[in-house]
Amino acid sequence: MTTELLLFILRIAGGLILLSFVLVLFLTIRRDMRLAAAQVAAQRQGHGRLVVTDSGGLPVAVETGYPLLPVTTIGRAPTNTIQLPDTFASSHHALLALRNGQWWLEDRESRNGTLLNGQPLGGPTVVSGGDVIGVGRVALRVELD
Repeated sequence: MTTELLLFILRIAGGLILLSFVLVLFLTIRRDMRLAAAQVAAQRQGHGRLVVTDSGGLPVAVETGYPLLPVTTIGRAPTNTIQLPDTFASSHHALLALRNGQWWLEDRESRNGTLLNGQPLGGPTVVSGGDVIGVGRVALRVELD
């Protein structure tokens, strides 16, 4: 009888350990899903937009707005966040990124360079609301929330 009782207790203990493991696994997955959902919601939150102020004769309407994402790429390639149908824009022309609460503009070694408020961009530069970014023949005004 004692060995049967010992085996019964071991089975109960094993079942409780297994149940505890499943519960911890469930709680961990639930926490990770909530964190991922919060990150997606934060990325969808509006950071501002880029508004076309001069289309340079291209089939892009003036006052067209493009939402700013934490990392916004501008260029001719369809993989960019903002795709411009401009032969003067490089495939991957410029990058606008939110870093430590500030927006930074970088030229991505484009053929014709990137302008900030009419001046050639020398290196990564902080941009503010109202600044105008020139990519190819298109001018985009920065509007921040």
